[in-house]
Amino acid sequence: MKPQAGAEHASSFQGQPCIDLFLPGGDRARIALQGAQLLSWVTGDGRERLYLSPQASLDGVSPIRGGVPLRFPQFNQRVIGSCALPKHGFARTLPWAVRDIAQAKQGAQATFTLTSDARTLALWPNAFSAVCTVELEPDRLCINFGVRNTSDAIWPFAVALHTYLRVDDIGRTDLEGLKGVPYWDAVLHPGEPDARTKDIAESLRFASEIDRVYTRPRTPLMLKHFGGWLQIEQSPSLPDVVVWNPGAVRCAALPDMPADGFKHMLCVEAARIQTPQILLPGDTWRGWQSFRALPRPAPAAAASPL
Repeated sequence: MKPQAGAEHASSFQGQPCIDLFLPGGDRARIALQGAQLLSWVTGDGRERLYLSPQASLDGVSPIRGGVPLRFPQFNQRVIGSCALPKHGFARTLPWAVRDIAQAKQGAQATFTLTSDARTLALWPNAFSAVCTVELEPDRLCINFGVRNTSDAIWPFAVALHTYLRVDDIGRTDLEGLKGVPYWDAVLHPGEPDARTKDIAESLRFASEIDRVYTRPRTPLMLKHFGGWLQIEQSPSLPDVVVWNPGAVRCAALPDMPADGFKHMLCVEAARIQTPQILLPGDTWRGWQSFRALPRPAPAAAASPL
């Protein structure tokens, strides 16, 4: 019997406890309790839209390479506040609690929570309560993240939804919507985070390693490749877009990626990293990123000979 939308389906993926969401039309999503990390999103046509490395560590402790890791309260190894945190923070490696599985108006959603405790306070001395909700609709996915300051102190944070999108061939992939948007190129200017460049081409193409942080792009973005098109949007509260692909040389050096893994993925992250968010006691911040699968247009018919 086909599962009904909104029904809870506790599952396990290579030993990792997960929640699976299904829609009657065939759309489905799988979220690991570790990090409330989305591992898979399949649209109604049966196509996987996310990249999960076949060599990803799934030991319940190490970061999982692929899907949508949640990076909070630090991006990379930038120091936020007065303490150094693990790379990309701790939210992606800790177990989250399932708060709710529900049938939404157009589909299904799952909500997960993470609250500060002795483990987080030992790393980052700030009390918080975080919520992550994954919404699944026909040909659409939305990830919502929110955090509340439950302490008596003001604190800053950074956040990124580090989405690994699956592509058929990175060499024949285009990303539109970033023309004229200023960005920091971490490959060309790794020690100059204030350096800015602008794209002049209508679309971004990928022939080597890329690691850029774009500031306040026009949305939506459009990812185009042979396997289909994705429309990508994000909330104004996430003003940055990180575009990352390790390229052949760096990918070969990553122990949790196959040597050719770079050919089949592109990270397009919704983030707030260039200017950390300041959160007052009792205040809540929210941000989201959404994806809509669009049919790949058919090639234009050739003109009939006279």
